[in-house]
Amino acid sequence: MPNDDSAGNKPVNGNESAPEAQPRPSNFIRDIILKDIASGKHDGRVQTRFPPEPNGYLHIGHAKSICLNFGLAAEFSGKCNLRFDDTNPCKEEVEYVDSIIEDVRWMGFQPDGVFYASDYFGQLHAWAIDLIKAGKAYVCDLTAEEVRKYRGTLSEPGTESPYRNRSIEENLDLFERMGKGEFPDGTRTLRSKIDMTSPNLNMRDPVMYRILHADHHRTGGTWCIYPMYDFTHGQSDSIEKITHSICTLEFEDHRPLYDWYIESLGIFPPQQIEFDRLNLTYTLLSKRKLLALVQNKVVTGWDDPRMPTLSGIRRRGYTPEAMRTFCSRIGVSKTNGTIELGLLEHAVREDLNKRAARVMAVLKPIKVIIDNYPEGQVEEMEAINNPEDEAMGTRHVPFSREIYIEQDDFREVPPKGYYRLSPGKEVRLRYAYLITCTSVLKNQAGEVVEVHCSYDPATRGGNTPDGRKVKSTIHWVSAPHAINAEVRMYENLFSKEDPNDVAEGQDWMDNLNPHSLEVVTGGKLEPSLSDAAPGNRYQFERLGYFCVDTDTKPGSLVFNRTVGLRDSWAKIEKAQKEKGS
Repeated sequence: MPNDDSAGNKPVNGNESAPEAQPRPSNFIRDIILKDIASGKHDGRVQTRFPPEPNGYLHIGHAKSICLNFGLAAEFSGKCNLRFDDTNPCKEEVEYVDSIIEDVRWMGFQPDGVFYASDYFGQLHAWAIDLIKAGKAYVCDLTAEEVRKYRGTLSEPGTESPYRNRSIEENLDLFERMGKGEFPDGTRTLRSKIDMTSPNLNMRDPVMYRILHADHHRTGGTWCIYPMYDFTHGQSDSIEKITHSICTLEFEDHRPLYDWYIESLGIFPPQQIEFDRLNLTYTLLSKRKLLALVQNKVVTGWDDPRMPTLSGIRRRGYTPEAMRTFCSRIGVSKTNGTIELGLLEHAVREDLNKRAARVMAVLKPIKVIIDNYPEGQVEEMEAINNPEDEAMGTRHVPFSREIYIEQDDFREVPPKGYYRLSPGKEVRLRYAYLITCTSVLKNQAGEVVEVHCSYDPATRGGNTPDGRKVKSTIHWVSAPHAINAEVRMYENLFSKEDPNDVAEGQDWMDNLNPHSLEVVTGGKLEPSLSDAAPGNRYQFERLGYFCVDTDTKPGSLVFNRTVGLRDSWAKIEKAQKEKGS
């Protein structure tokens, strides 16, 4: 079997670490493994696998499966394979394979082997012939629509195909001719002969092979018949000697078929165990719908930072550590539910709070002129890089007579409860001085375009020698030293908690959030960010966490907002506006 060690762990950007193998809170799958080890089943061996189909990019839901499969293997000194279930050449691409390998690396896991179901096509074909010879499979001439009609419903039994009782010899001949390409696509299938009256629709003579005259990304034109997923999955597990085949709950009804193939072939029997899939509010985790977003150019690609793909959230600035923490916290159960997106964002904030350097950036600037500050003078103010980590040290930020502050940090007519800068109001400039607004300059439209202030030279560093209290501290950037940046402010891609919740006559795309992206082009940043590289993460003080985007070029910085900080005033102001309306 092929083995590709190139899928080993390579931490990204030098600040992400591989996960440590450590005991985790118990769950029902872990309890099954503990029981199996205690009983000596499989000689105490634990072998899992992560088996994505390479028909799209991995998303956040896959992260839960990755953490579960690799985490259990690590905890019990076992092994975990990465296996591509590549049985549909019409939807699979090498691009998807490469992205999946990179995503598993980024999550911090190293597969014990990289495998492909297509490597087993020869063995699967031989097993299909074995089932034909045993009278357990037959070639059927029904069309796909006819197969669905004959299958019956949940309340009505199916009807046997008129081709079900072909002789073994005829079935062997037809299957061989299918493999030689004698028949057009869709004209014949190979089906299992099980029970058309079974209450489980999956057991009503499911299709094993279909005709597809299409080149495969690994086998090229070698095959024109391809095995179905249900015929491939369990046998691939068996070939790899998987002990615990961990799947999401939608495969629970497929387990009898999984076991039927294993038992009928008399091969190594893995145990399929199902768990709840991850569902998030304001998020769609359907690869088909995510592909539609890409194809319809609703987003810029699979790695658009609004996408719930692992490549998208990586570009947005999420860390693998935060993802692993989130997956550990949500746990594993046998009941599907929906997790609040806020829980994921909390894990991201919590992680970035520890690792992201603090910097000052003004995204929507208004100029402040400190009239009594000496013209031409520049001071270097010492700023802390991260109060959560002393080892990150300090930096020096230039301060001058002209600075930028956020437009939201000034109100000419301050509403009740507003403590930031306003006429006659004194505020603290982070790491610098206390300033008081003395006047404003307006344009012809009556808009404030410049704020004039005075400063107290005795308050350098933000101290108040006389002990007076100042209720607000705001951030700033020295105007002569500011560097420009484009900043992309991301919100939820969907406006409803459940994007699939639509009125009659609508579809899920009607729930797209028209304000999911705001591009800010006039951002002013402190000069320490001039050499910021793609993937670097920062906390813009008082604004949120941001990541340098891959669109960044020399002299042209682009930042993505990873997640915002909670802003108490923004909540108050929003509530007041809603009350007033």
